[in-house]
Amino acid sequence: MNQKKGILILAFILFAGILGLPADSPAGAPGYTVSNTLGLVGSTLPEAKLTLSRSYVFPFLQGAGPLTRDNNLSLTGQAEVSPVSLNGIIKAVWTPIAFLQFTAGGRIGSGWTVSLLGTELFGIGINDSTTGEAPGKAFDGFVWSALAGGTFQFDLAALFPGDWNHVLVRAYQEINYFAYSKAQAGDSWYFEASPGENRNGLNFYGSYVLGYSMPIFLNTAALMAEVETFLYDTAGGELWGDDLGRWVFSLVLNFTITQNLSLAVIPQLRTVRSFTAATEDAPFYQDRRLDSPARELEFFRVAFNASWRF
Repeated sequence: MNQKKGILILAFILFAGILGLPADSPAGAPGYTVSNTLGLVGSTLPEAKLTLSRSYVFPFLQGAGPLTRDNNLSLTGQAEVSPVSLNGIIKAVWTPIAFLQFTAGGRIGSGWTVSLLGTELFGIGINDSTTGEAPGKAFDGFVWSALAGGTFQFDLAALFPGDWNHVLVRAYQEINYFAYSKAQAGDSWYFEASPGENRNGLNFYGSYVLGYSMPIFLNTAALMAEVETFLYDTAGGELWGDDLGRWVFSLVLNFTITQNLSLAVIPQLRTVRSFTAATEDAPFYQDRRLDSPARELEFFRVAFNASWRF
């Protein structure tokens, strides 16, 4: 328990430290830039999240050439609140060369249960292996994660300058450790109305984007594929698809409303596992059995992301 309290205290100190950095560079120090962002995320599903973040970008190991002149270190602190959760996030991104970034960070949060249209949305809690439900106790422990990742990115305009030459390619891959303080070995748990299949352990996340940026109202149009895969080894997990990646495919349309306000509209498809007719209604997910084919593609949602920089 002391270790868990230590993680919570350390995360709070780091988060408060980032938000508490001065908004302007001290006199005589190398200049850095500061930006604040208020974001609202929602979708056609009953979900929403409000975010407030502050980012500091420090010049770091900059060179004279086009590949290193913008080298920097970015530090971001972010607070999130949704109808079922509250989170604090810290992240550091180092850009050692124009086309490469390294990321490290962490988050800590907790949640509560909400009843909506007769459905229980579990913000946090152990997934009961007999009922497939959580106890529903508010702020019942906390969820934390730590991550390390890398990004390869390329903009065609770097080779052929021009407002209409911004063909963008971005690939991001991450390993993260995700854990719930109340979960014991073998427990599955809910967080932020997830399906209740989380377990303490390592996970892989990847995001792959091909886009085109334009100097018009429709600022960016892009195709994005995201995948999440559990890396922990659960005995028998192949029977219900623990080892299968969860893919989400998106069309991202970003509109510039004003200089500081943007709105992204994101229609999404996703893969879902197919279970046999005899087991698909089992309350606990580990009692279900994959059918053939094991995955299907379905419409997921239309997501919206409004961002205001100030």
